[in-house]
Amino acid sequence: MAKKSRSKPAAELREEIARSREDLERRIVRVREEADFPRKIRRSVQREPVPWIVGAIAIGLLVTAVVTRKKKIVVDARGGRSKPKGTLVEAGFLLGALRIAATLLKPVVVNLVEKKFGDYVRRERSRSKGF
Repeated sequence: MAKKSRSKPAAELREEIARSREDLERRIVRVREEADFPRKIRRSVQREPVPWIVGAIAIGLLVTAVVTRKKKIVVDARGGRSKPKGTLVEAGFLLGALRIAATLLKPVVVNLVEKKFGDYVRRERSRSKGF
């Protein structure tokens, strides 16, 4: 005959399952509390507001200093602003190059747009003729 297994009584198994569920629930609650960063930050600000205020002021000053930096402007002895040499030439060259590139790329772009939206336009035209 087969050996009888030494199993626990049903009531004892139910109690063990209930304990393990409670243990799992406690652990899940702890993990949720540890992962709740907004609540942790709020508590930290409530407990120690001075470091947070000082940090916010420091970051504000840093951002303000970076954003409001002034360019150095060199002034001639004659009293007029001096422009960096070559700026106008560089701008003209850039605009010329952009114009040439646009002229060369226009057929490619038009062809691409026709391929993408051609079916849509044909469907719309056929719908409007039907009415």
